[in-house]
Amino acid sequence: MAGLMMVFLFIAIVYMRDISLERDKIKDVAVAYQQNQVAIYDALNSEFSHELVSWKASVDKETLSFQFNSPEVLFDSGDSNLKSEFEEILITFIPRYLSVLEKFKDSIDEVRIEGHTSSEWGNDTPPDAAYFLNMALSQNRTRSVLNFAYQDTGLSKNEQNWVKKTFSAVGLASAKAKLNIDGSENKELSRRVSFRVITNADIQIRKIIEGI
Repeated sequence: MAGLMMVFLFIAIVYMRDISLERDKIKDVAVAYQQNQVAIYDALNSEFSHELVSWKASVDKETLSFQFNSPEVLFDSGDSNLKSEFEEILITFIPRYLSVLEKFKDSIDEVRIEGHTSSEWGNDTPPDAAYFLNMALSQNRTRSVLNFAYQDTGLSKNEQNWVKKTFSAVGLASAKAKLNIDGSENKELSRRVSFRVITNADIQIRKIIEGI
């Protein structure tokens, strides 16, 4: 009986040790993720520090979103064709953006071009109908951005291949609308296009958990 108890105790100690090791692995991934997040944010800010004001752009540290916040520069109202001024910005932005991300390729799962609109769509349009109309509009706009970025910004074949593998175009309509201090929708700031880096830390953590 004493021998059996010793076997169970040994198994319990080994199991607890394995759990502790896996927990340490997850902690290491989380720390590396945070450091990588900061490094990407700092690299984007450093590369585009002189253009952020003139482009009316910003970099969000939490989501790693490079946001173009000036709707009058991006598209005409209700239209998904890029305005010439936005095309000129993208010709400068895209190659440099890819150059920054080159150093972090191993940790990037996806680069998501996200289109955002306000919640309105004509005076007499019901809210539900406006939402789906804006969803289609925002989706078409992100496709236009992705198509232009791929075709017309002077990318090499290798860069184009990485864009095809990594970039996606997502229309979010007013799902992530910007709000004023009083909680009301800021319709001007809600109309924007962002390039969002999504790292693969969650995938690494999932693999560790599945291996436990």
